[in-house]
Amino acid sequence: MNFQQLRIIRETVRQKFNLTDAANALFTSQSGVSKHIKDLEDELGIELFIRRGKRLLGLTEPGKEMVEIVERMLLDAKNIKRLADQFSNRDEGSLTIATTHTQARYALPNVVTRFKTQFPKVHLVLHQGSPTEIVSMLLSGDADIGIATESIEDVPQLASFPYYTWNHSVIVPEGHPLADAKPLTLDAIADFPIITYHDGFTGRAAIDKTFANAGLVPDIVMAALDADVIKTYVELGLGIGIVASGAFNPARDTGLRLLDSSHLFALNTTRIAVRKGHYLRGFAYRFLEYCAPVLTEQTVRNAVAPGKEADID
Repeated sequence: MNFQQLRIIRETVRQKFNLTDAANALFTSQSGVSKHIKDLEDELGIELFIRRGKRLLGLTEPGKEMVEIVERMLLDAKNIKRLADQFSNRDEGSLTIATTHTQARYALPNVVTRFKTQFPKVHLVLHQGSPTEIVSMLLSGDADIGIATESIEDVPQLASFPYYTWNHSVIVPEGHPLADAKPLTLDAIADFPIITYHDGFTGRAAIDKTFANAGLVPDIVMAALDADVIKTYVELGLGIGIVASGAFNPARDTGLRLLDSSHLFALNTTRIAVRKGHYLRGFAYRFLEYCAPVLTEQTVRNAVAPGKEADID
């Protein structure tokens, strides 16, 4: 048994049992992948995959249990390297943050500035993606820290913590009829075409739920992944916008008005997550603490340890 065989087992599962795709992902040949799998099965004396001819259809029962062990072994192999780096190059290395555009653009600039001032030799990567992509990157070990509002809270392999709470707000062009509506109501909002976030991003499900609970069907004419795009088309007069309130900057968004909507939309919570069992370098703990002082190194270590639960509410 060797690490290459373990990587092949993991990648075959990730590629939905397509050996060609697994081989391409590992920069090897399909025949090599097949041979490694067969050699490992022969060594163990069990079949790991369900087959139909030469095709793999899924995992056998022992295969399912083994994949969990393989994931832990490969994660710990990475952890050993991170541990060595921590003590040989304490303030050097790389840190990958997987997050959405909204967080990267509006929530993180001050944190990133502080972090880079303190750790100038650390290569910081901000990978922007959807909440489901963020979860995938955390689980695969391609990201150290994930930040999103959706998807990350109820994943058992992740330890997640509240980062900050926020509201949705309505934005309109200067001179729009809603600008003088007091109080602003959902019925009044629903009378206009709406531009807001795409499904699965920045609390869109909460927006839909708010209108549904009021028995209203909003006319959502456009959906976008980030607030900057939404604001652009609101300025063009294509509709009113519903965005995260923190995405509005009066100094920059001079052609728009932010309307107080806190009485209409429920609070949302953006969360920070790390994979349980994932070894974090010292500077990663500092990044988390810069985001939220309550996320001390000991608090995060306790939650990230396998079998532990996050204890921050």
